[in-house]
Amino acid sequence: MRVVADVAETIATLRREVCALHAELTRYGLVVWTAGNVSARVPGHELLLIKPSGVAYDELTPENMVLCDLDGRVVEGDHAPSSDTEAQAYVYRKMPQVGGVVHTHSTYATAWAARGEPVPCVLTMGADEFGGEIPVGPFAIIGDDSIGRGIVETLVQSRSSAVLMKNHGVFAIGPTAKAAVKAAVMCEDVARTVHMARQLGTPEPIEQQSIDSLYDRYQNVYGQR
Repeated sequence: MRVVADVAETIATLRREVCALHAELTRYGLVVWTAGNVSARVPGHELLLIKPSGVAYDELTPENMVLCDLDGRVVEGDHAPSSDTEAQAYVYRKMPQVGGVVHTHSTYATAWAARGEPVPCVLTMGADEFGGEIPVGPFAIIGDDSIGRGIVETLVQSRSSAVLMKNHGVFAIGPTAKAAVKAAVMCEDVARTVHMARQLGTPEPIEQQSIDSLYDRYQNVYGQR
C-alpha cells in the first residue's frame, strides 16, 4: 500500500473525475442498467481506476471506484472491479500513450459491431476524430485479457480512437479518460448518422487526402490551445 500513499492526492482527484465521467455515459444514452465503464491510468504508476462491477450508475461514488494494478489485480477498494478490468489493463500495458479507456454498448455503434462491419468514413466528424473508418475488432470472451488483445491488435493498425468489438460493443481510448469518453460519444453519433444515410442510399466516401487534412486540422489546430 506504500505506492498508494505516495500518490494519494492524484488518486483522489482521479476517483472524482472517473466517477463524474460515468454520468456522461448515461447523459448521452451510451449505456443501460449497469453496463459499460470508464477507467483511467494513474500517471507515472502501474495503476488504474475503474468502475465497480454491477453497481448502478446512480450509486457510484469516488470512493467506490476500484484501484487496480496493470495486471487487473485489486490494490484498493471494497468492490470487485468491472469484468473488463483485465482487458483494459492489457491496453494500458501495451499502449503507454493511453490514459483512459471507455466501454459502452451504445445502440447504433453496437449494431455495426453485431454486423462485424466498420463504420465507413463518409462524414467530416468521422475524419476529424477517427482519421478514417471506425474499425472492427475480433470477437472475444469477456473476463480475461482477450478483449484487450483484440483492441490493441486492431487500434495499432489505425488512427481511430474507437473500435467496434465484434458482437459486443464499443471500446474507446484517449490520452485522458475524458478524451476517451468524447471518442465514445462521437463514435455513437457517427454510427447513427451513417446508418441513417444508408436508409436514403449509398453514402459518398471522403477522399483520403481530405480525410488526412481534416484529421490533422482537428487534432492539431481545432479548439483552444
